[in-house]
Amino acid sequence: MARSLPGEIDTFLAWRAGGRLLIGRERIALLESVMEHKSITKAAEVTGFSYKTAWDAVNAINNLLPRPAFVTRTGGPHGGGAEVTGEGRRLILAFRRLEEKLGSISAAIAEEGLAQEKDLLFLGIGLKLSVRNALFCTLVKITPAPVNIEVKLEVSPGIIITAAVTNASVHELGLAPGRCCIAMVNASSVMLAQERGAPRISARNKIAGKVVNRVDDGADSEVAIDIGGGKTLTAVVTSAGADAAGAAIGAQVLAIFKTSHVILASD
Repeated sequence: MARSLPGEIDTFLAWRAGGRLLIGRERIALLESVMEHKSITKAAEVTGFSYKTAWDAVNAINNLLPRPAFVTRTGGPHGGGAEVTGEGRRLILAFRRLEEKLGSISAAIAEEGLAQEKDLLFLGIGLKLSVRNALFCTLVKITPAPVNIEVKLEVSPGIIITAAVTNASVHELGLAPGRCCIAMVNASSVMLAQERGAPRISARNKIAGKVVNRVDDGADSEVAIDIGGGKTLTAVVTSAGADAAGAAIGAQVLAIFKTSHVILASD
């Protein structure tokens, strides 16, 4: 029998990684505000985000989507600004519809209970990861080997990441060319170097990009690098190492990491 509730059920939908929010109601509201004001500065002000937090939010969303939800533009008759892409608009619509549906399901469960285990419809919706960089990729090539298999992944057009995984992992994850997956790299595993005169090291992944944000705490620096296609990589290095790489905002640098530091996940 249905029972009355003290108020309307409010369901919160969120994706989290390593304890950090990636996509949630407030960040969707931020995208909606960017759509309205065409400015991330104004959108951050309206939605109560700091400027840095707003940038971190849209970068996290872009990294998890096959195409960017948010882009910036410079110049033109009205100067620079920001806009939400078609992918971002679809994300907003899908999120709002899914949140509404989950709210209806939650209210029904609260009123009627769960008759059977199959009524638990929430498995697989949450995404929990333990790394900072989580990039949506398409697998483009697998090179077999007796122990570790080389897997090449396209993060965005022209940007390729190489991972080394075991034969067992390829089988368990169902990896094959054309398959979509998430490539994860700890921020502390990403090294930085100047784009010109890159050091000779064994790390296979050397991705060029532009520094878009840097936060220093004295000993260490967190550096966000735009690698193109709306994707960013975050590196946490010593402040001295960041300086040696010339990692000032606007500078071109190389983000370097080993194939063994790339972790893959698939559904």
